[in-house]
Amino acid sequence: MLDLRSRPTVLIVDDAADNLDLLSAVLKDEYRIKVANNGERALRQIYSDAPPDLVLLDVMMPGMSGHEVCRRLKANPDRRRIPVIFVTAMDAAEDEEFGLSLGAVDYITKPISPAIVRARVRTHLALYDQTQELERMVAQRTGELSESRRQLIGCLARAAEFRDNETGNHVMRMSQSARLIALACGLGPATAELILMAAPMHDIGKIGIPDNILLKPGPLDPQEWATMKQHATIGAEIIGIHDDDLLRAARSIALSHHEKWDGSGYPAGLAGEAIPIEGRVVAIADVFDALMSVRPYKAAMSLDDALAYIRGQSGRHFDPAVVAAFEACLPDILVLRRRYLDVGDTRAEL
Repeated sequence: MLDLRSRPTVLIVDDAADNLDLLSAVLKDEYRIKVANNGERALRQIYSDAPPDLVLLDVMMPGMSGHEVCRRLKANPDRRRIPVIFVTAMDAAEDEEFGLSLGAVDYITKPISPAIVRARVRTHLALYDQTQELERMVAQRTGELSESRRQLIGCLARAAEFRDNETGNHVMRMSQSARLIALACGLGPATAELILMAAPMHDIGKIGIPDNILLKPGPLDPQEWATMKQHATIGAEIIGIHDDDLLRAARSIALSHHEKWDGSGYPAGLAGEAIPIEGRVVAIADVFDALMSVRPYKAAMSLDDALAYIRGQSGRHFDPAVVAAFEACLPDILVLRRRYLDVGDTRAEL
């Protein structure tokens, strides 16, 4: 016999004490039993930190009906997978059809047969266990695929770094900063994580720019600059068009992170909210880190000068709302700069 603590938990919900006692007696040898005599108490147990594994639910109860309990349970993303079996005296075919349409897995009519109750509970708990295991396996496999994608994107980003003057630490700082800015913009953890993973691909198109332009230590002439600007569209072509969210974000960032809020950017001259939000976020993260970093063709700006530039470009180069988000998380961005210093960079002002 299973230890009581390891047994599945069945919540029995019925307003009649006799029915609670009967169903408890039928199931107590195999399961942990919880009871509730109305819908409100049932939902409190369902939403608790220790929810049941299965619910046996009466339909006709004073106050909140069993149908409403089931409807609310199935509307909750964290609880909707809990199997619900209606146990009721309502035995018309349309009653059963309605109960199943609400998301119940089964329908038992009163008076109950103990053998049928035990068999149905056992069957649906087994199916529930199998479903949870399948979901765990899918989540594990999805995680493995996500890690593979992250590694592939990292490889492509490093390929671009080998042809550019930018360092791996710049890419690390920029992508981590973009994640912080995205969160401060209220985009949510999932979108912020996408931006973090996709941002390293922002300059992948520089692979297609000739060395004499890409590595030129001085200013570019107009013709060279026109060639350099092609890296945004080249990057989008390298990444391609995909249904995958991560690759879509990477392509969008590669294509749009040089667009400007006032429409003077490239390659498409987009303006305002026509620029994808991920491009607007990465634009500030990329420019700020570049301003603060040493390059063969320039010295690093001071923090005050870099901030003055970002603020001065609010409403011109940058989305004012994203500038505000950048300022809100600036202390955390500066911590990132200290954590991921470039080799030889010992400046205290970061």
